[in-house]
Amino acid sequence: MSEKKKMSVTQLTIVTAVNMMGSGIIMLPTNLAQVGTMSILSWIITTIGATMLAFIFARAGLYSSKGGGMGGYAEYSFGKAGAFLTNYTYGLSLVIANAAIAISSVGYTAVLFNVHLSPLATAMWTIVVLWVATILNFGGANITGRISTFTVWGVILPVIFISIVGWFYFSGSSFAKSWNPHNYSFIEGMGKSISITLWAFLGLESAAANSDAVENPKKNVPIAVMGGTIGAAIMYILSTNVILGISPIKDLAKSSAPFGLAFSHMFNPTIGNIVIALMIISCFGSLIGWQFTIAEVFRSSAAEKYFPKVFAKTIGNGTPIIGMVIITILQTLISLMTISPSLSKQFTILVNLAVVTNAVPYVLTMASIKTMQKETSENISNKAMKWTNIIAILAGIYTLYAIYSSGGIAVYYGAIVTFAGWTLYGFISHRFDTEKSKSINE
Repeated sequence: MSEKKKMSVTQLTIVTAVNMMGSGIIMLPTNLAQVGTMSILSWIITTIGATMLAFIFARAGLYSSKGGGMGGYAEYSFGKAGAFLTNYTYGLSLVIANAAIAISSVGYTAVLFNVHLSPLATAMWTIVVLWVATILNFGGANITGRISTFTVWGVILPVIFISIVGWFYFSGSSFAKSWNPHNYSFIEGMGKSISITLWAFLGLESAAANSDAVENPKKNVPIAVMGGTIGAAIMYILSTNVILGISPIKDLAKSSAPFGLAFSHMFNPTIGNIVIALMIISCFGSLIGWQFTIAEVFRSSAAEKYFPKVFAKTIGNGTPIIGMVIITILQTLISLMTISPSLSKQFTILVNLAVVTNAVPYVLTMASIKTMQKETSENISNKAMKWTNIIAILAGIYTLYAIYSSGGIAVYYGAIVTFAGWTLYGFISHRFDTEKSKSINE
């Protein structure tokens, strides 16, 4: 049997960046335009918050001697129950988020070809996109890394171009006039922007989730986490703010393809359509990367006896095909359940729920870093440990604020999902109680 091929640090960094940018940046200018250019203030808070989260994930990757990604991190302070809840909420958030990404990808394609899709047709094409993305992952981690390396240019090239050249078309007066078109209060405007911008950064932890699929994870996971997050942050801030000063904010707030709209204003509609096509390619590449990440989360969880054994079964190249198929069946059901005349509203609901469920592992990881430092074999000074703990506390506070900003409906359903996780754990907790198992056997 051939040895399982693993990603290089460069491939993992690119996968981490494309997991964020491929799905997050495409609609970001439109979402920010619905708030106003005051959303630039939320970028300051979100970038600081995301960088702190990335720093702690980088430290966790260095200190942890346990496998299983974020579940292994949470286990230091919360035991097997915390590890289960982390893997459960993270895996579920990815399943939901990927369905949302696929739905949006179909919507963007319909705009490109000027085709009106019925709600049922949208759902069916979404299912096709999900299955194609899954099948392309059957080649293993190395193939996924190569695909992501190629498709990421669909977003990198337009973003870099508009981040540099776009400033020649930027209107400072238009940017200023669009500061707060809806007269939100400072707190209200910031709250709306925070949830939007955090969605753009979801994926900063994917390097940790893929730790078992990368060469030399203790060294390469921290590099991939920080490199992917900082790179994405720079591109986000430059590109979104220049677009807000190029396109009329009313048109931008209604657009399903904000980058295409901006390039149309800069050049012509043909160039705009080319950019839309590139963004769709990038979005699909992100979907492929996320499908791989979901399968890895479920595989590692099954290996730790949290999920059914079927998710841990792999073929010769290490790909958990059966798990991928089951996950995609679940996403197919979600796509059918979300058939609605208002695609954008359903997308927003899915996104907010994904943000809330994805934040649970963030909170548990931030809370576990102190214990990890005390139990690690690494030589850590008291000063370094103190600063790491302070950053973890601040990152945890930011995450809680982001959960709050996601809205009452998302928090409501997120809480129900989380409580359901505790219930499910109760039925498998006996697997991890050695003494109880011995007494039963006797």
